[in-house]
Amino acid sequence: MIEFKVLKQSKKSRARLGVLKTPHGEVHTPALVPVATLAAVKALRSDEIAATKTQLLISNTYHLHLQPGEKVVKAAGGINKFMNWPRPTMTDSGGFQVFSLGFGRDLGVGKVRKTAKPEILPGGKTYYPTKIEHAVEHGAQPNAVTITDEGAHFRSPLNGEELFLSPKISIGIQEKLGADIIFAFDECTPPGVSYDYMKTSLERTHRWAKQCVALKKSDQALYGIVQGSYFEDLRKESARYIAALEGFAGYGIGGDIGEFKIGPSMVLDWVIPLLDSRKPRHLLGIGDIDDMEQIIKGGADTFDCTIPTHYARRGVAFTARGKINFNKATLLRDRAPIDRTCACLVCAQYSRSYIAHLVRANEITGGALLTFHNLYFFNAYVEKLREKIKIGEL
Repeated sequence: MIEFKVLKQSKKSRARLGVLKTPHGEVHTPALVPVATLAAVKALRSDEIAATKTQLLISNTYHLHLQPGEKVVKAAGGINKFMNWPRPTMTDSGGFQVFSLGFGRDLGVGKVRKTAKPEILPGGKTYYPTKIEHAVEHGAQPNAVTITDEGAHFRSPLNGEELFLSPKISIGIQEKLGADIIFAFDECTPPGVSYDYMKTSLERTHRWAKQCVALKKSDQALYGIVQGSYFEDLRKESARYIAALEGFAGYGIGGDIGEFKIGPSMVLDWVIPLLDSRKPRHLLGIGDIDDMEQIIKGGADTFDCTIPTHYARRGVAFTARGKINFNKATLLRDRAPIDRTCACLVCAQYSRSYIAHLVRANEITGGALLTFHNLYFFNAYVEKLREKIKIGEL
C-alpha cells in the first residue's frame, strides 16, 4: 500500500506539497509522471531515466497485456524488476485505450480541444469554445471498439485477435504486473460527447469502479477515477461517488478535460473540493509545460504526460525560451547547448550542431539525447514549482 502526507497547503491556491510513500520509495509531490508504455521510456535505460529527476513512472496495461503479456512480467518478479526500475510505478487500467482506439481515433481528437477565440466568463475565467462537428450521441459506438456494460471489446493491432477488457480482467492484469499504484477500469470519453452519452457512460464507470474495489486482492494501492467530461454537474456527481466508495487509496481525474485550454483547471475546481484531501490526486494524461502551474494550483499532486518524450522523438526540445526544432538545417552551425540555463548532462556535453546532425540523419541517439533533456527540463520545472509552494509564491 501507500501512505500520503501533505507537508504544506498553499494559502494562495489548492497547490500543496506532499510526500507519497510506496513500497519502492518516496515521491515528492507535485510530480510529473513520465509514460513508460511498454515498461520503457523509449530510447533511455532505467538508470538514465532516474538521472532526469524522474520519481515515478506509469505503464500501459493494455499494451503490456499484448506484449510480452502479464504472465511474463510476473514471472520476472513484477514490473519493477522486469525493467530494472527501483523507484515507484503506476499502471493505468486500459480505459484510455477505450478512448484512443475508439472515438479518439474516429474523430481525430485528444483529451483537450483548443480554439483561438476565447470568451471571458463571470469571475474572470477564460473559456475557449469549439464547434464539435462529430458529437458522440447517446448509443453511439466507435468503429474499432465495442463498449458494453460488461467491458470493452478490441482487436489486437498485432495479429487481429479479439480482446476483451473488463473490471475483472483489468484488475487481474494489473495485479500480475505488480505496480505500486493501479487504477480502476473506466471509460475515457472524447471531447464532443453528448450529455446523455456521458451520463450513461458515467453510470457504467461507477459500476466498474465498485466492481474493481471488490475484485482487488493484492496490497497494491487502487485509485478510483472521476469522469464526467466537461459537464460540471456530472463531474461533481462522479467526484462524490468515487470519494464515498471505500477501498480507494487515491483518485484519478480522467476522461476528456473539455474543449478549451483552460479545461484542466476548471475541472479541478469542480472536483477537488469534493475529494478526500488526505488522499493523493492524479490527473491522467495532461501535463504540457504550459499547463503545469495551473494544474498544480488546481490541486493535482501527480500528472502523467507523453509530451516531453513524444516531442523529443520528433526532434523537438523544450527550453526556457520556447521549443527548438532540431530538424532545421540552420542549427547545424550552432555550437551552443540546447539550453544554457539547463543543468542536464546533455546540455553540459553536447552542442545543438551535433544533435541537429543526429536528428536530420535519423540517428536514434538524437532522440535519446532530446528525450533525456526534455524529461530533465520538465522535472526541473516542476521542482521549481514545488519550491514556489514551499516559499508561499504559488
